[in-house]
Amino acid sequence: MSRIAYVNGRYLRHAEACVHVEDRGYQFSDGVYEVIGVHEMQLMDEDYHLKRLQRSLAGLRIDMPMPIASLQQIIRHVVHRNILHNGMIYIQVTRGVSRRDHAFPNPPVRPSLVITAKRVDEKRVLRVVKEGVSVVTMPDQRWTRRDIKSVSLLANILAKQAAREAGAYEAWLVDEDGMVTEGSSTNAWIVNQDGLLVTRPLGQEILPGVTRRVLLEAAKCEGIDVVERAFSVDEARNAVEAFISASTAIIMPVVKIDDRIIGSGRPGSISVKLRAAYYKAAKTS
Repeated sequence: MSRIAYVNGRYLRHAEACVHVEDRGYQFSDGVYEVIGVHEMQLMDEDYHLKRLQRSLAGLRIDMPMPIASLQQIIRHVVHRNILHNGMIYIQVTRGVSRRDHAFPNPPVRPSLVITAKRVDEKRVLRVVKEGVSVVTMPDQRWTRRDIKSVSLLANILAKQAAREAGAYEAWLVDEDGMVTEGSSTNAWIVNQDGLLVTRPLGQEILPGVTRRVLLEAAKCEGIDVVERAFSVDEARNAVEAFISASTAIIMPVVKIDDRIIGSGRPGSISVKLRAAYYKAAKTS
């Protein structure tokens, strides 16, 4: 983890970083978060992430803790103070500290802001990408506003833990109609029998992934045909290729869904091609 964290106006040693016991993020999960990938000390798609942060805050009616320009300056300080070459920046904003009461504080209190850094072992990630991963499917039990990047992640945690206990890397969550929504912490993609790249369209059912957005742009540049629609578990199991996307790993090829081997059982050509294309399409800062 980071050696230096930012907490409400102060840069602190990570071991000393803390928030008040009555912070509403701790009491109620009343807050949002954002994760920005860092590659060779460059922030990946920072503008997209900060726009999504603003959207999530607006969805919960929480004010931005400071102007965007000030937030960007702090993010850069955290990157450099931690000498973060490859990893991620974690941003969390909660409604703030107030006496425990379900209703919003009245008058409003100042939002709390925490920023930390985490290193990622790029060599390990590349080893996993080369081999591919397995996913298991399970019912989607999350709240209905999955498009808000809320810190309330209990259902996601339980799904991820169930996947790990099943020997899988990720869980693909399935709605009441038998259609895949997304992973517990990733967006889901398949290449169907017709060679089309398929991923679920944006809506309240899924998080609007920043990496997802950039990969759609990259696919267009690479001449890959994409359709944004829901797909079923059966269609996924019969796909010729599948993968998941997230800011921390970009693309992780999926070679097994439940008990079904996908394609040749090795990472497919489109996922390999798109992972390389992502770095051309991504915007660094």
